[in-house]
Amino acid sequence: MKFGAIGIDHRHIFGMATNMIDEGAEFAGWWTDGDPEPLQGFQKRFPDVPRRFEAKALLGDPEIDLILISCIPRDRAGWAIKAMEAGKDVMVDKPGCTTLEQLDAISETVKRTGRIWSIDFSERFEVPCVTRAAELVQAGAIGKVVQTVGLGPHRLNRATRPDWFFERDAFGGIITDIGSHQIDQFLYFTGSTDAQIMHASVDNIGNPKDPGLQDFGEVVLKSPQGRGYIRLDWFTPDGLPTWGDGRLTILGTDGYIELRKYVDAGVSDSTDSLILVNGQRHEKIDASESGMPYFARLMADIRDRTETAMPQAHAIKVMELAIKAQALAEGLEN
Repeated sequence: MKFGAIGIDHRHIFGMATNMIDEGAEFAGWWTDGDPEPLQGFQKRFPDVPRRFEAKALLGDPEIDLILISCIPRDRAGWAIKAMEAGKDVMVDKPGCTTLEQLDAISETVKRTGRIWSIDFSERFEVPCVTRAAELVQAGAIGKVVQTVGLGPHRLNRATRPDWFFERDAFGGIITDIGSHQIDQFLYFTGSTDAQIMHASVDNIGNPKDPGLQDFGEVVLKSPQGRGYIRLDWFTPDGLPTWGDGRLTILGTDGYIELRKYVDAGVSDSTDSLILVNGQRHEKIDASESGMPYFARLMADIRDRTETAMPQAHAIKVMELAIKAQALAEGLEN
């Protein structure tokens, strides 16, 4: 299978492309507008992949099955629609879009073309300990899931951020952007297909000179299957050896699981630590070898026209909830 990339404005493109290559896909070419900040690192990682000087060279190539998109968030919907109309399936970086109007257009295009629009929620799909947690939950290790608590702290890294990072309409707001990760995990682990937004708020607490930036956000969700609390921020201090101490706690009727995804702060720099507590045991598990099946499943879905990587309805619902929570937090809801 061959894939191309359109837009490399966010470094998430590194993981998207690398994981597809690791599953045996061929990176056939890429196009981006101008020279975005990740360009140098991208070319070092993929030195033999040709740069195309027009996106239509990728969209018109009959051998390319999949287009990866990691351009500026406000532009992702437009490129995804163009790719699907050209007969390509799409894997887009989160957020998959930034407005409900864009989401409606994407949904209509999916129905009309029969193409796949998939979002690489890297905080689930590129984290092996989440794979292990899903196996434990499905095996009944903590009983029925009651609640998820998702923490999404990030380092600001101001010096490397492009101008669009500080523009509200460009990145979509903190809930639409990084909050979509946590909404995805809430729906997935509670088995929910929809949710009520009970509370949502955003603020700019520590960066008053950047009025377009939101550096804190929180959301409370409720569905018949469970509840969820989400906290987001851009306050990760420089003393942490990674970009953020992302954590997920899954509470069940018979126990709980805590995921320390990227670092076990104060204990170890190791990633993918999973803590399981239930009626029989309490233990810390190294889940770093648990795999990342999303990418192989997406390849199979492209071949077989199935939905094993992520149901299409799930991707659309995550972005619907994220955008609506963002609007509620900003006082823009109807």
